[in-house]
Amino acid sequence: MQKAVRKSEPSAHPPGRPREFDMDTALDGAIRVFCERGYHATSIGELTAAMRLATGSVYKAFRDKHAVFLAAFERYVAVRGEQTRSAAARGANGRERVSHVLQSYVEHSQGSEGRRGCIVVGSAVELSAVDPVMRARVTAQLKTNEAFIAGLIREGQADRSIPDHVEADDTARLMICMTQGLRVVGKARLPLDGERLVGVAMKLLA
Repeated sequence: MQKAVRKSEPSAHPPGRPREFDMDTALDGAIRVFCERGYHATSIGELTAAMRLATGSVYKAFRDKHAVFLAAFERYVAVRGEQTRSAAARGANGRERVSHVLQSYVEHSQGSEGRRGCIVVGSAVELSAVDPVMRARVTAQLKTNEAFIAGLIREGQADRSIPDHVEADDTARLMICMTQGLRVVGKARLPLDGERLVGVAMKLLA
């Protein structure tokens, strides 16, 4: 039987004391180890080494490991969100924007990043059943990603690059299933033929 994860929020940094490290750089290190090992298997020692901080510095900035994880999760989704928006912006119409987003997911599911894994997918599998805080955050992020794709599909329908008969919400949900599956396949180190996979997915918009 799994133990419920203790819920906490990042503690506020005491006023008047300058932080002696770059928070984003430290959290990027935490993201790497959490993605690779998962929440439960990551020790405080591994975490402080990845963040390149002394244990005392971590506890001054965060209440506990769970608080570090929450901050790392928020940092991860912010960075990936910007990458996804940038990928979409390369498209000239809605259909191309969807294609670029799917291609971005394929790219991030390959190589060292693909083997490292995705903190959202990892959280969904490892923590959603036992941690209400993380369940809410994972659910919210998946809904955000789905709404973004649905919005691109509607843009394509407005500019006539995607037929009107395509169900935007249902198709976006199916594409989210695909994109999260890509991260699982990448973590398992199975080969991905990105061009072919995206081509098949784009048939949903025909």
